Amino acid sequence: MSESPAAARHVAPVGLRDRLAFGVVRLLGFVADRLFARRYGHRAVVLETVAAVPGMVGGTLQHLRALRRMKSDRGRIRILLDEAENERMHLMTFIEVTQPTAFERGLVVLVQGVFYNLFFLLYLTSPYTAHRLVAYLEEAAVHSYTEYLASVDSGACRNVPAPAIAINYWKLAPDARLREVIVAVRADEAHHRDVNHRLADRQI
Repeated sequence: MSESPAAARHVAPVGLRDRLAFGVVRLLGFVADRLFARRYGHRAVVLETVAAVPGMVGGTLQHLRALRRMKSDRGRIRILLDEAENERMHLMTFIEVTQPTAFERGLVVLVQGVFYNLFFLLYLTSPYTAHRLVAYLEEAAVHSYTEYLASVDSGACRNVPAPAIAINYWKLAPDARLREVIVAVRADEAHHRDVNHRLADRQI
């Protein structure tokens, strides 16, 4: 299944900071491909653990910035914290779909610890680059979920029943399957992509 025009949207890197952010995402994608290949459910568990970090970091730092400046945050705090919560629900969903191995659980702890601290420092020094990095991560996530969806459609991955947590969160039909979950998650990631590109543009 090909990506829809909205899902396939890409913002071309312009300038050194954009190219740096895009290059980091390409590197992370290369590593993920080597580790998980087409094991999309396991890949999603690690991906969503990392994806839930930026919104929380950004929301915290925007909160502190608003307090220091004694000015309105223009709604950015709520946007970022909602993003973090949404990504956490993605993780909770795919843990139900794919039980992570001991290696993957250890990898999650390691990657989250490293990424949290590096992203915290990046957001402190360059919010623009941080948001652009997240936007490119979300572009990659949209592509990954599109491949996952194609794998389900082809029969390479089983279209198992949707977990109850996903049915309740996205208000899916009681008999929803994995395919409907992937479509919903991909739509979330496309939204986060667009939001972070806009937030980056506002930092110029």
